[in-house]
Amino acid sequence: MLELDDSEVYWWHPLDNQREMDTRDKILFAAYKEIHVNGFQAASLNNILAHTGVTKGALYHHFPNKTELGYAVVDEVIAERIEHSFIAPLNESDDPVTALTHLIEQSGKAFSLRDIQLGCPLGNLTQEMAPIDEGFRLRLNRIYDAWYQAIEDAVTRSQQAGHIIRQVSSRHVAVMVVATMEGCLNAGMISQDLEKLLCCGEALIQYLTLIKQ
Repeated sequence: MLELDDSEVYWWHPLDNQREMDTRDKILFAAYKEIHVNGFQAASLNNILAHTGVTKGALYHHFPNKTELGYAVVDEVIAERIEHSFIAPLNESDDPVTALTHLIEQSGKAFSLRDIQLGCPLGNLTQEMAPIDEGFRLRLNRIYDAWYQAIEDAVTRSQQAGHIIRQVSSRHVAVMVVATMEGCLNAGMISQDLEKLLCCGEALIQYLTLIKQ
C-alpha cells in the first residue's frame, strides 16, 4: 500500500482554497487522496484519520461507513472538480470548441509524472467500483453524463454559429472526446510515459481542428 504525501496535490485540490477547511472537509480531502493513491477497496480509514488528526468518532459522525464516505468523495470532490475544470469553462465561453482545445492543452501541460502514475481519479474509480457497486456506478455515470452534455451543447452552439461542420453529431463528438481524454490518461498510466499522453491529446486536438470550418 502506498503512503500519502501531504505536500502533493493529487491532480486537483478538491476544495475551495479561499476558505478554511472544517472537519468534514479535511476528512473528504484525505479520503480523496487515499482513494486516489490506493483505490477505494484498499483505502484505509486509519490512514485517513492519521492525515486529518480527527478521531474515529468524528469520522463516523459525518460518514456512517466507508461506502458513504466514498460516495461523498465522488459527489462532492470529483464531481465538483470535473464541473470546475472541464464543464464550466465550456458553458462560459463564446467559442466553446476553442475553449475545449485550450482545456486539453492546459491539462496536458499541468500533468506531472506523479499524475500519470496515479491515473485519473474518475477513471480509476469507474474501472474499480462501477462493475461491483451500483451506488458508485450511478454516481460516476452522472458525472460522465454531465460532461457529455456540456460538450454536446458546446458543439451544437458552435455548429449553429457556423464554426463546426454540421455533418458531425454533437452527441457522438461529446462521447468520443470524453472517452479519448480518459483513454489518453490510461495510455500514459500503463506506459508511465507522459509523452504518450501528450501525443494522444494532440491527436484529439487535430480531430477538433478538422471538424471546424
